Amino acid sequence: MGTTFKVGDHVRWNSEAGHVSGHITKIHTRDTEYKGHTRHCTPDDPQYEIKSDKTDHVAMHKGSALSRIPD
Repeated sequence: MGTTFKVGDHVRWNSEAGHVSGHITKIHTRDTEYKGHTRHCTPDDPQYEIKSDKTDHVAMHKGSALSRIPD
């Protein structure tokens, strides 16, 4: 298990378009459907929904793909 995050944390991740930042809006700890695919999530390996700072885009990533941005 890597770094854990909480709702409201400001994070960044690397996407096809470069680094993106946003705020965590939801934490998934059970398998969930997301954009037509099953995302595998557990309490020990959650996935995080993040709303982009610059657009209304919502992404879902594992904690290992995220870095916390200090406020």
